[in-house]
Amino acid sequence: MLAVLVALLASLAIYLYWKNRNLPPGPWGLPILGYLTWLDPLNPYVTLTKLSKKYGSVYSLSLGNVFTVVLTDPKILKSLFAKDSTTGRAPLYLTHGIMRGYGLICAEGDLWKEHRKFTHNCLRQFGATKIGPQRKKMEALILEHCFDLTNYLKKIDGKTAVDILPGLRHSLGSAVNQLVFGKSWERDDETWLWLQHLQEEGPKYLGVAGPLNFLPFFRFLPKYKKIIDFILTGITNTHKEYSKIIKEQSIQQVDDSNIIQAFLTEKRKKPPLVAEKLYNDTQLHFLLGDLFGASLDTTLTTLRWYFLYLSKYPSIQSEIREELEAVLEGRSPTMDDLDALPLTEASILECMRIRPVVPVGIPHGALEDIEVLGYKIPKGSMIVPLQWAMHMDETVWKRPDQFDPRRFINEDGKIEKPEHFVPFQVGKRMCVGHELATMFVFLFAVTLLQNFSFTIADKNVDLWGECGITLTPKHHKFLLKEL
Repeated sequence: MLAVLVALLASLAIYLYWKNRNLPPGPWGLPILGYLTWLDPLNPYVTLTKLSKKYGSVYSLSLGNVFTVVLTDPKILKSLFAKDSTTGRAPLYLTHGIMRGYGLICAEGDLWKEHRKFTHNCLRQFGATKIGPQRKKMEALILEHCFDLTNYLKKIDGKTAVDILPGLRHSLGSAVNQLVFGKSWERDDETWLWLQHLQEEGPKYLGVAGPLNFLPFFRFLPKYKKIIDFILTGITNTHKEYSKIIKEQSIQQVDDSNIIQAFLTEKRKKPPLVAEKLYNDTQLHFLLGDLFGASLDTTLTTLRWYFLYLSKYPSIQSEIREELEAVLEGRSPTMDDLDALPLTEASILECMRIRPVVPVGIPHGALEDIEVLGYKIPKGSMIVPLQWAMHMDETVWKRPDQFDPRRFINEDGKIEKPEHFVPFQVGKRMCVGHELATMFVFLFAVTLLQNFSFTIADKNVDLWGECGITLTPKHHKFLLKEL
């Protein structure tokens, strides 16, 4: 009883301390653990969304030793994330302990600014833009791998149920590999199969290791030690492989057609001290891992959800195919066709809404004290842009649990995106690859729908999926009927 009383008094003291600092409202938490005890480990975004309905669009809670502010209002989100003071990364064990602030996703300050600009310029140069002469080159690269996938799937007996994940991951991943590494591997190459395994398992382990982000001492417990060993060993071994690829690229003719060559070219332009600080080998290794992993994982996940939902709603799938046949008349798609295919585009947007790849959003860190709605967000706080709450808000989306692409089509038949739709986040740390992701998803989706009809083979379809860093669908098999 005494221990319980002490814990309650400690929680009360912490509550009064935060309350007196004029912080956003929120639930109490336990000493050390904070609110982690009540956070659903499988669907944390659901717990956080329920709290937003009780405490409002700006609320706070403690997750372990990390003070956290959750945002569910897009206007506040856009205003806040436009500030330099919110471009930091939350003080998590993943960003600061494992990734050590390198790469792009976990970087902040000068390193992040430099490589955000570098990556943005590379993607534009490669052709990941809405306009520009290089876009056709990017389209051709993506379509080459789309055709590779359709040819692979056509070899499968249409009466045999198939998991499209391996084929989709290979073809999509091969396109990503060419942009990032300047090379790709054969379908059964051992190195490539190993990289795919890490790509699939890594985000799951990082999700399971969630408490480690807030309570780093958990890493000494047997359960979490195995997870940390898997992650650290994976990082070490992938960086060794990256070093081999970098060496191969460094002796080839430089044409800046991939991230490695562009990085090496940029490094040569910099003064020695700047190059050593911002363009060192460690930064390149983590940057390659970020660009490969994020590009493949998020786009692959979106496409998997897309075909799962179209199989669940066959009438919508048929309507989309009718639109494709009427507009494209059998030819291959280009990004110029997007405006003429509103239902197709709307179906992709609806998939991104109803199953956001990152339902909790990518947390930011407050680099200084910030005021919002009269509340104070202390320096060092984690700021969570809760995508799930915005995408499933019943006051904005009628029957949000229903897959309905037409919610994105206005009375004039044009695409209209409500401000609560934030699949790539907003502000200065908005996803730098959103144009590339749009191209990948559109061209792969359309090409496959032109060649196959998708029917789910499983009797029980799980539409909740599994949440690690990303929210991914469980493995399902499809019957593919060649058209």
